[in-house]
Amino acid sequence: MSTTMKIWGSFIFILLLMCFFTFIGSSFDFDYLIPNRLLRLSTIILGSICLAVSAILFQTIVGNRILSPSIMGYESVYLLWQALLLFMLGAHGLTILNISGNFIISIAIMLIYSWALHYWLLPRCKNNIYMLLLFGLVLTTVLATFTQFIQLSISPGEFSIFQGLSYTSFNRSKPETLISGGVVVTICLWMGRKTLPVLDVMSLGREQSMSLGVDHPKYIRLYLALIAVLVAVSTSLIGPTGFMGIFIANIAYALAGSNKHKAVIPIAFAVSLIIFLVAQLFVEHIFNYKTSVSILVNLVCGIYFLALIVRTRGTA
Repeated sequence: MSTTMKIWGSFIFILLLMCFFTFIGSSFDFDYLIPNRLLRLSTIILGSICLAVSAILFQTIVGNRILSPSIMGYESVYLLWQALLLFMLGAHGLTILNISGNFIISIAIMLIYSWALHYWLLPRCKNNIYMLLLFGLVLTTVLATFTQFIQLSISPGEFSIFQGLSYTSFNRSKPETLISGGVVVTICLWMGRKTLPVLDVMSLGREQSMSLGVDHPKYIRLYLALIAVLVAVSTSLIGPTGFMGIFIANIAYALAGSNKHKAVIPIAFAVSLIIFLVAQLFVEHIFNYKTSVSILVNLVCGIYFLALIVRTRGTA
């Protein structure tokens, strides 16, 4: 089966799955139930785009398929901000800012963090992406530790709110945040669209791409900026996703049978969308909200990678 047929087959299946997600058990309630489901569906679609594109871009520029953008500390910055907000203003802080205000400030803080990494840390690493990853890993650990310290200082009620923010959820977004996020993501996709052939060359490695005429440091800065924006939008809309990016990227490469990004990225989006839709259906209609999307996704991803490691060692 050709890659084109795989893509079209995936999107037909996704269309049917989205219709099923929207109308199952709804009694065609267009006053409340279906509009809310369409809002969640739009959030899932936008989050899937951000997750798929950022994961593929990040793995290409670092040349490693077992890493995700979370290693740079973007999600840790988001959680630290939420913890600080609850610590300084309490539960009323979220009410004062409202969802839209928190969304905008969260994106701004993560972009400032990304700017600091690009313009302060990257030049000192002499554009060495591996040194940048090492610093990112250390910063992630430090930020996570500081967040845990703040959690010990807030009340049980505020801690419960923070726990809700630390899980992937599609129920927090509002129409205005979706519109703002959609505009930002559209701009990022438009900027990255014409550079897909460059990504194909960069996947060969730093030395090979530079020998073929690619301005490697310039494109590293561009893609890190795009990744920061996409991760900021995704995390602010649906919360941390952590391990999910690694899973969908590996599945996408396996299904595409090619390293060309114009084929891999659409398949990664399709895989992400299917997983999120199925997980949300399980949460709503089978587990009756007694579990979360994060738990189901991490369970599936963990089982996949355990199976992958065992199979690889068995054939070594």
